[in-house]
Amino acid sequence: MNAIGLVETRGLTSALEALDSMAKAADVKLVDLKKVGSGFVTVIIEGDVAAVSAAVDVGKMAPSKVGGELISANVIPRPHQELSKILK
Repeated sequence: MNAIGLVETRGLTSALEALDSMAKAADVKLVDLKKVGSGFVTVIIEGDVAAVSAAVDVGKMAPSKVGGELISANVIPRPHQELSKILK
């Protein structure tokens, strides 16, 4: 795994719109979709650093298309191998 991207939204519809936009924008793979609580949903993707960065940039704008809310977004290049234990 070269990079991990995370986009957290309020609501499942916003998260799915973000995931769809990210998958169409770059060559990335879904790692997980986590329901965090209080309506927050985090989409986690993986791929090479450039693809994940591009996908997260697109994913950050996606929730507003459906009246949703972006909570947070992050790209972790070259994540430590211990991170995979939490994510998978």
